[in-house]
Amino acid sequence: MMRFKALILLSFALFSAYTSASEETYQFETDAQSALFFELTKELRCPMCQNQNIADSDAMIAADLRRKVYQLVNEGQSREEIIDYMKQRYGDFVYYQPPVNATTIWLWLLPLIFVFIGIVLVVRSRQQKPVTQDNAKLEAAEKLLEEDK
Repeated sequence: MMRFKALILLSFALFSAYTSASEETYQFETDAQSALFFELTKELRCPMCQNQNIADSDAMIAADLRRKVYQLVNEGQSREEIIDYMKQRYGDFVYYQPPVNATTIWLWLLPLIFVFIGIVLVVRSRQQKPVTQDNAKLEAAEKLLEEDK
C-alpha cells in the first residue's frame, strides 16, 4: 500500500514538472514592453493555424513567432517595425488587418459588390413578379366574368 502511494506521488510530481516546463514566461523591463508584446501576439496570426492568433496557438511556429516578438520588443523595436518584420517574413496573412493594395482590394470590394448585386436582384424580382402575376390574374378574372354573362 505504501508503495502505491509513493508511485502516485511520484507520478503527480512528474506530471506537474512536465506541465510547468511547457509554459512560456517572458520577462520585460517595462510594463509598456509587456503590453506591446501581448497586444502583438493577439494581432498576429499563426501561419499554420486556421484563423488563430499566436497567443492562443499551440503550434510550434506560433511559439517561434512569440519568441521572435519577445526578442524584437526587448530590442526596442516599435509596433510598426515588428509588424513589418513579420509581414516581410510571412506575408500579409500573418497580420489580421490586411492592407488595401492591388492584391487585397478584392477582399474589401467583393462583399460590397455582392451586397449591391443582391439588392439589385431583390428589387428587380419584386418589380417583375407582381406585373406578370397581376396580368395573369386579370386575364383569369376576365374569363370568369365573360363565362358568367
